[in-house]
Amino acid sequence: MSYVVTANWLKKRMKEKESDIVVLDVRFNMANPDEGAFAYKESHIPGAFYLHIDHDLSGKVEAHGGNHPLPDLETLAQKLGAIGIDEQTPVVIYDNGGDMFAARAWWLLHYMGHDDVSILEEGWKGWLAAGNEGTDVIPERQAKTFQIQIRKDAVVHMETVREKMKNKAALLLDSRSKDRYLGKTEPMYSKAGHIPGAKNFFWKEVLHSDGTWKSSDQLEKHFAQLPKDEEIIVSCGSGISACPNIIGLKMAGFKNVKLYPGSFSDWISYEENSVETKEE
Repeated sequence: MSYVVTANWLKKRMKEKESDIVVLDVRFNMANPDEGAFAYKESHIPGAFYLHIDHDLSGKVEAHGGNHPLPDLETLAQKLGAIGIDEQTPVVIYDNGGDMFAARAWWLLHYMGHDDVSILEEGWKGWLAAGNEGTDVIPERQAKTFQIQIRKDAVVHMETVREKMKNKAALLLDSRSKDRYLGKTEPMYSKAGHIPGAKNFFWKEVLHSDGTWKSSDQLEKHFAQLPKDEEIIVSCGSGISACPNIIGLKMAGFKNVKLYPGSFSDWISYEENSVETKEE
């Protein structure tokens, strides 16, 4: 499958007699963490299972690691297996329509070694806009065993980021809005600004204004100033909005792209780390 699929594609695929596709609903609202779960119980794409960004797709928040640290992968693999997903099961993921949370779930499965995962363009909103209906029926599937094959080259952590920025051995992208990047506003954390050396690429710019994804050619132009032969580390506030940028970079042909899961919320948890507020 491609990185992004449409509602019409998904509907057609789900009707195929031999289809083994599993749909994941990861709708979420950071201001109201239970909103997505309630919305799922009320109505969701037929056959979809719900995973919670905080409870399923993130680990326990501690002194370091950021506001959405990586979950325990063995536990997540068991949850995926229980709903009929192994490392070869085709998976389509959707959220409210912004694709930020769907991208986080996509990245986690990618990190765990899954190659057949796509995001539903425009998510739940797109599904309804295409004339499709939802259901409140909670599905059941035969359990499978998800065999983890971690992509070690897909992730870096704070010490590595600090060292690579010091030695200018990689490019660091900050996926947050320009105002947060420059420290003009910071609604979530105790410090404002960005990791020194980071360049700002707002994650929403991989999408058109209507929420659809830009084409590979458009994304290649968007990231044209970045060299394809260098390592690119992508960050944000807590490792979520960085993920659309990762997908956008991959669609544009970049190969050496990594996530800093803890991102800015992890970086500032170390008192010795400095913060920059100027454009870089």
